[in-house]
Amino acid sequence: MNLIVFFLEPLSYDFMVRALATTLIASIVCALLSCWLVLIGWSLMGDAVSHAVLPGVVLAYIVGVPFAVGAVAFGFLAVGLIGLVRDTSRVKEDAAIGIVFTTLFALGLVLISITPSQTDLFHIIFGNLLGVSWADLTQIIVLGAITFTILVIKRRDFTLFAFDPTHAHAIGLNPKLLGAALLGLLALTAVVALQAVGVVLVVAMLIIPGATAYLLTDRFGRMLVIAPVISAMCAGIGLYLSYYLDTASGGMVVLTQGAAFTAVYLFSPRHGLVGQRILARRRRGSLEPSS
Repeated sequence: MNLIVFFLEPLSYDFMVRALATTLIASIVCALLSCWLVLIGWSLMGDAVSHAVLPGVVLAYIVGVPFAVGAVAFGFLAVGLIGLVRDTSRVKEDAAIGIVFTTLFALGLVLISITPSQTDLFHIIFGNLLGVSWADLTQIIVLGAITFTILVIKRRDFTLFAFDPTHAHAIGLNPKLLGAALLGLLALTAVVALQAVGVVLVVAMLIIPGATAYLLTDRFGRMLVIAPVISAMCAGIGLYLSYYLDTASGGMVVLTQGAAFTAVYLFSPRHGLVGQRILARRRRGSLEPSS
């Protein structure tokens, strides 16, 4: 099999074309947002919101409204409940996050189990990348475009909020509003990625690309480019591997991202485990007196 056949054969099927478009959009949008989540330290919050949107998505399906409506509503509900538990009890934030997101996730599972449906709603949990319809793809394109555009336009404000909320407030920005906007975009991004990898693996797409780029550069502007590029490459490679190896598509995409992170973690020139040891040896060698 030559390379042309290798790349074109999967695309001869409409479901693979839709799957490729879906996973590329989801991976790029998730990767872009992941840069701020990693920088702010909201990785666990990303986990919480991505799981907490499940009952909102199911209720939106029951009522017959777009998934994004229910997802955003429950995303903000989760954040509000986390803040309420944290501020009105002795429970710390990490425990509050765990309590809220697991409870809401369990509520979503119960709603799925009692909701009559012609489609398998458990695909929301585990993803159904190869079952994405043209209508689903249209929704993904619209939500992805909205999220991507807002992140790009407001990137300077979000970055200032991430680095120094006090300075952001001093120059007239509203840190609380910026934080709420990021959480709202997180909920929208979760809906986009649900179609690709499901609720369980959304958090991986929201964290791994940003963490990988963080090990490759010290400049945030470059992170915003590196993370989506790596994520998109992993999406394509993972989808093709799933086609030829006959494995779960969403799981393979995330597994490919994990492999990319492992390679960067080990061999990144400045921050990789092996790279740091090589640099340390070179420094020691340069300090030793020549005989």
